[in-house]
Amino acid sequence: MLEDRSYMKSGSFGPNWSATRAILYANVAAFIIQQLVVFYSTLPIETYFYLSKEGVSQGYVFQLVTYQFLHGNLFHLLCNLLVIYFFGKALEEVLGVKDYLTLYFTGGIVGGVVQIALAWSFPGAFGGWVVGASASAFALVAAFAQMFPERTITLLLFFVIPVALKAQTMLWIAIGLAVFGIVVPVSNVAHGAHLGGIIVGIAYVHYVIQNSWRFTPPSFSGRASQNVKARVRTKSWASFSRDAEELPPTGGGDFISKEIDPILEKISEHGIHSLTEKERKILESARSRMGRS
Repeated sequence: MLEDRSYMKSGSFGPNWSATRAILYANVAAFIIQQLVVFYSTLPIETYFYLSKEGVSQGYVFQLVTYQFLHGNLFHLLCNLLVIYFFGKALEEVLGVKDYLTLYFTGGIVGGVVQIALAWSFPGAFGGWVVGASASAFALVAAFAQMFPERTITLLLFFVIPVALKAQTMLWIAIGLAVFGIVVPVSNVAHGAHLGGIIVGIAYVHYVIQNSWRFTPPSFSGRASQNVKARVRTKSWASFSRDAEELPPTGGGDFISKEIDPILEKISEHGIHSLTEKERKILESARSRMGRS
């Protein structure tokens, strides 16, 4: 029945508050404070707030969170903000704020743990401080690619040349670069943190969203998982008419299979903004009538 489906029980029809926007603002604010402290203070910010195996060894476990909001330079910050903005907006609409934030911060923390584990194991190759939201950003990229593998992403190579890739292809490239960077550590890039974030993104979709405790490799099919669709969170439709007279009746399995499932399929494949006003009315009507039953 309709009321048994989790997406109809979602309480996300509330105020249009954006966790993605809050994360972007927090990163910008933290970067400004970071620069002010570096230039106008003698506080050893890198000792306390950058992520390092020395800091963690001294009990500064909070570095696993603080490092996510600090960046090496303005270019580093802008790259991460762009990734968070484009992939974060899409995932927040589908997952809802709670799951989205859990994914984001878990990716950053696990990425930091992986990087520190490499630093302890191979101090000569992976030592030093780590900063940046890249691990969290890669968690978003990986989760997006698992949920929308056939979605085409257009990247600007060298910020000039447009390159169109499927999300699944982009994920494989990211995995390849991270693994190569770990095997051949010739740069200061925290590839271990990137790989940790990617693992979290993949695992979160399989274990949490799909509710499957047996890991299977990504199918990379063109359809989003039925379990993913069942967790679709929708925005508030308060601005749309709720004139139920022109909508189909919302009772029984026929309505669910003929009306609701195609709408959820469309959200999964093309995003929530692809819905027509009528489709939005149908979804809201079904939810409101279910609430009165």
